[in-house]
Amino acid sequence: MTYNNEKLPISVVIITLNESGSLGDCLASVDFAEDIVVVDSGSTDDTVAIAEKAGARVFYKEWLGFGQQKNYGVERAKFDWVFCIDADERVDGELQQSIRQVVANQKLQLELDSEVKSTPLTQPVFNGYRMARRNYFLGRGLKHGFGYPDLKVRFIDRRHGRWTEPAVHEYIAVDGPVGHLQGDLLHYSGESIQQFLEKNNRYTTLQASTLIAKSTSWPRLRIVVNPILCFIKGYFLKRAFLDGIPGLVHTVCHCFTTFAKYVKLYEHLQKEKNPSK
Repeated sequence: MTYNNEKLPISVVIITLNESGSLGDCLASVDFAEDIVVVDSGSTDDTVAIAEKAGARVFYKEWLGFGQQKNYGVERAKFDWVFCIDADERVDGELQQSIRQVVANQKLQLELDSEVKSTPLTQPVFNGYRMARRNYFLGRGLKHGFGYPDLKVRFIDRRHGRWTEPAVHEYIAVDGPVGHLQGDLLHYSGESIQQFLEKNNRYTTLQASTLIAKSTSWPRLRIVVNPILCFIKGYFLKRAFLDGIPGLVHTVCHCFTTFAKYVKLYEHLQKEKNPSK
């Protein structure tokens, strides 16, 4: 049986804050799902209206943090199988077909199990699925470096998976085996270099705070070595040079993020050592 023209019995979860410029395209790319949950933290633009017009169930929740906000949405999903996506991301055609195939296989398993009417002969093989994310940077879809494949776990059985809740760079932790879906999750951040650096300034402050809480070792060597190793890995080993200027700039920005994180940690440790200065 094919599901190409049917809504799938899965939930999609999206968190939002003033995403009117990108949410419509995101929702259009996941309109194959029966249930769409949008968790909004106080948008002042047309985000909520766009979500409701698309048939999404909208919940308001004051900002808890990335992982907490997403878990709040997952808990309100109608179905156990949940696809998590950000407002600036899109599901491409091949990825949609991969998701449809997973659902079709699960339906077939349930039918076989019900016919046996005893201990099931088959069990779901995976409790979650990862996929490649293609980042668009300076107008180009990156194919190498840190921009691709940028693997992300986003399709999960919520009974066996949950978002972690650090200050930044949350991810889904799955209890059990994780499969791989063909196709790409397209990431259109639409950020200028200035916006990219402003965002990473906030993120590196949060990352440094996490390192401070862990009482990490003296960061002098890491300030020098880690950004250099980052560049070698991204630009040469992961072949970001094949993506031209966007690949170079993306790699350098990634390395600068690593540099800034440890510099901010160093600054904090210096202030602790010399509080009067």
